[in-house]
Amino acid sequence: MTILIDQPEIIGSQGDTNKLCPDQTNELVLDAGFVVPKDVSNNGRVISELVSNNEFIAPEINSFGQSFRDYDAESERQKSVEEFYRLNHINQTYDFVKKMREEYGKLNRVEMSIWECCELLNEVVDDSDPDLDEPQIEHLLQTAEAIRKDYPDEDWLHLTALIHDLGKVLLLPVFGGLPQWAVVGDTHPLGCAFDESIVHHKYFKENPDYNNPEFNTKSGIYTEGCGLENVMISWGHDDYMYLVAKENGTTLPQAGLFIIRYHSFYPLHKCGAYKHFMNKEDEENLKWLHIFNKYDLYSKSKVRVDIEKVKPYYLSLIEKYFPAKLKW
Repeated sequence: MTILIDQPEIIGSQGDTNKLCPDQTNELVLDAGFVVPKDVSNNGRVISELVSNNEFIAPEINSFGQSFRDYDAESERQKSVEEFYRLNHINQTYDFVKKMREEYGKLNRVEMSIWECCELLNEVVDDSDPDLDEPQIEHLLQTAEAIRKDYPDEDWLHLTALIHDLGKVLLLPVFGGLPQWAVVGDTHPLGCAFDESIVHHKYFKENPDYNNPEFNTKSGIYTEGCGLENVMISWGHDDYMYLVAKENGTTLPQAGLFIIRYHSFYPLHKCGAYKHFMNKEDEENLKWLHIFNKYDLYSKSKVRVDIEKVKPYYLSLIEKYFPAKLKW
């Protein structure tokens, strides 16, 4: 895959506002023709129209009239999103994540198919998302259909897009009814220093791990090149869906599992933080995550997908890569 990157235009910020990451770019062109924002004004608003060679059009602004992933834009949504991250950063500790992985790794809650899980997401709205407040099944299909247009031969990538957020069912009572801060939002490593690129970094000062001398260095309890699989990442829908897919014997390629597990790890794939933990396999899989992320982010809109029309296609992919019933 060829990814062409221009040098970034750094947008100034004050205090703890969320600025562009050091390696964030003005333009990123994928070989399938999908283009992300090229022109950005001083206040961060997208100017250029985004058009794919295959007619996928990415919107200039999100459904609230703001730039995508603008965590400081004044809106009713902004206040609830910031409160979400405050709770997330205080409560996501190394011990908490270890406990969640042990508990949910048992996969003893429910038995159901992938599509049944998709339908459950009609009941879920992500409080951490500053770009959309639609039921999650809409986002899954928007992402999958956008990728399908530009990568028609990569059916595993279409299915990965469809299922990447299914772990958000953790919000539902039958799965324990976990609070939003333990299910959604950007993810980050535990057991090492919290990188300043993490959204609303200031709230980590109230996290019990913040002043732990074992955890507050760059590598913490890990070693460089140890591989991301050996790094404890904050608990949420990403890690849960990865566990579900892996333990139920999916035949998705490793790149698909990597996307599912790390698609919310924005400090890594958006800002380049924590790359010192990656091994060679991580580096190869990250190329696919970079491709996936642009569709995951920019396909969000109020335009609905005809579910019944596309359902047969995705059912065929589910049958190809997953058993009929999975343990969750």
